[in-house]
Amino acid sequence: MTKVRLEAFSDGVMAILITIMVLELRVPTGSDWEALRPLLPVFLTYVLSFVYLGIYWNNHHHMFHTVNRINGKILWANLHLLFWLSLVPFVTGWMGENHFAPLPTAVYGGVMLLAGVAYLILERAIVNEQGRGSKLAAAIGNETKGKLSAALYAVAIPLAFVEQWISDGIYVFVALMWLVPDRRIESKLKE
Repeated sequence: MTKVRLEAFSDGVMAILITIMVLELRVPTGSDWEALRPLLPVFLTYVLSFVYLGIYWNNHHHMFHTVNRINGKILWANLHLLFWLSLVPFVTGWMGENHFAPLPTAVYGGVMLLAGVAYLILERAIVNEQGRGSKLAAAIGNETKGKLSAALYAVAIPLAFVEQWISDGIYVFVALMWLVPDRRIESKLKE
């Protein structure tokens, strides 16, 4: 099977998720700077989630440049990833509307953790189909960055009940860690 429909579907889902998130931003009732203050938590969670979805879209795009063929396992692994990403608008709104309260902050981390694990499962499904000598397998190696992200999310979830700002800081740190351009796949494609 070719990858074209999978990529197009995934791109469409991610675009819809970003659209849903921006539609959740409400217009303030006042016309001064003070009217924006209550919207700040909602806006900050929107920015963080927009960055996360952008990172997933970018990495998904690069990963599928290494793929020659797909199978049913890859299709299901991709849907598994999209399922967790489809919950991002919900947890984004919940965390923002409740000003980073412990439970919404922990649930946000849970969705990020499960999306990260789903991405690792998708990578593994592709490597299993393409072979251990594939460009993707060579590019990701032992996938330290992905495993570290999952571990940080796992730490951040219970910390949300101790001090949610530490959890929020971890979520921002993981996003910043992934914002640094990852040239592994691009370098393998050039070889």
